[in-house]
Amino acid sequence: MATDWFGYGYAALITIGGIIGYVKAGSVMSLVSGLLFGVAAFVGAYQMSKNGRDIWVSLGTSGSLTVVMGVRFLSSWKFMPAGLMAGMSLLMFLRIGVKVLQTSQKKK
Repeated sequence: MATDWFGYGYAALITIGGIIGYVKAGSVMSLVSGLLFGVAAFVGAYQMSKNGRDIWVSLGTSGSLTVVMGVRFLSSWKFMPAGLMAGMSLLMFLRIGVKVLQTSQKKK
C-alpha cells in the first residue's frame, strides 16, 4: 500500500495549529486538542498506509474535527483557525469516502 502523504500532512497541520494556538493566544486547550487530534491523525495515516481498508481512526478524527470546527466557524464566522480546519477536515473526510468507494468498485 502507498504511503498516505495527505494524511500525514493533515496530521502535521493539526499538530502545528495546536502549537501555534498555544504560542499566540496562550490557549492550553488548543495545545492539548491539537496534540491529541494530531496524534490520532498520525495513527490513522499510518494505519491507512499499511492497510488501505483500515480507515476508522482517520475517518473518526476528520469527521470529529469537521463537526467541532464547523460549529465554531458557524458561530464566529472567523476563517482562522476554525474555518480552515473545518474545510481541511471535510476534504480529508470526503477523500477517505472516495477511497472507500473506489476500493469497493474494484472488488466487483
